[in-house]
Amino acid sequence: MATATVPLANSQQSTANSPLWPSYATLFASAAIVVGLIWDISWHRTIGRDTFWSPPHVLEQLAAVVAGISCGWLVLRTTFGADPLMKARSVRVWGFYGPLGAWVCIWGTAMMIASAPFDNWWHNAYGLDVKIISPPHMVLAWGMMGIQIGAMLMAVSAQNRGSQDTRLRLIYAASAGILLTMMATVIIEDAGYGNEMRAPMFYRMTAIVLPIALIGTSRASRLRWPATTVAAIYMALVAVLIWILQLVPATPLLAPIYNPVTRMVPPPFPLLLIVPAFLLDLALPRLRHMKDWLLAPSMGIGFVAVMLLVHWYWSVFLLSPAARNWFFAMDKWDYTTRVGPWRYEYWNTVPPMDFAQSMIWTLLAATISAFFGLWLGRAMSRVQR
Repeated sequence: MATATVPLANSQQSTANSPLWPSYATLFASAAIVVGLIWDISWHRTIGRDTFWSPPHVLEQLAAVVAGISCGWLVLRTTFGADPLMKARSVRVWGFYGPLGAWVCIWGTAMMIASAPFDNWWHNAYGLDVKIISPPHMVLAWGMMGIQIGAMLMAVSAQNRGSQDTRLRLIYAASAGILLTMMATVIIEDAGYGNEMRAPMFYRMTAIVLPIALIGTSRASRLRWPATTVAAIYMALVAVLIWILQLVPATPLLAPIYNPVTRMVPPPFPLLLIVPAFLLDLALPRLRHMKDWLLAPSMGIGFVAVMLLVHWYWSVFLLSPAARNWFFAMDKWDYTTRVGPWRYEYWNTVPPMDFAQSMIWTLLAATISAFFGLWLGRAMSRVQR
């Protein structure tokens, strides 16, 4: 891979001549992919493993095709078009020119399409795998995240070249919110339910995965409250899907059926990431003078401290009768679940000393995640191709 060598002159005119519809198309595809992912998880929890051509699978794959075709068109236009400025800010791959974000989207599309036969073979070979974290699902997840990151890069590169178009900032923020939703969904089995919010694994998983998304995306954004906006998009997207899915009639099709549900089982209520995100937006502008190796421990430890303070007590409400309603949608379980009093208890709790020892590793993980997020944000703030 090589970059074009035409000078990056007249960046404002170059930005003005860029078509925005591929960015809108990849943003739409990213949103459809995450909706399909959460819908697919609900489908497995409510109906069971169905044909590959189930509606959530079709939505995911069609969205990937939309992103791939849109970015493929952009590559062809850049390669064979008459605008030298578009080629000047492009990346060359195998003799073709295109924005870095377009190439990442194309790679993500290829990964998603390749995951489909892999996943089908995995189910046929190893049974009714309903776990989120499995080899074919991870291939699918990397492809999904590739499309979402590609959408972010297409918007942020134009922003970094000097564009003042507010639409690009909003596209970037929306893409970042969708990426955060994707990352939170991947860890939902270990860090999604109120029953887990007093267990070490909950804080370790959130510390490993989420600071990268929140810190990295906010550092490259030009919005006033970038992390808060990204967290709000994540919470709104998941909440809307919760409210819609539980209204859809559905019944299990595969035995054993221990919990005869009659409507789609929604995902758990979203994590309250808007609280650490808001504090991050307050702190980061005031600490920009610090070196990353000093800033990362502050961000990582602060993230874990806020998550611990908020979710330790938030879990009390989630396990209470007050949360068992349409809005919070708690006490919704898979059709394969033998329901019992454990639904209202904490899982995987440990003695206080063991919890304190585990938090040392959690703080280290959060520091590494924050450092990587800071590095990623700095790198994205410099992308111009």
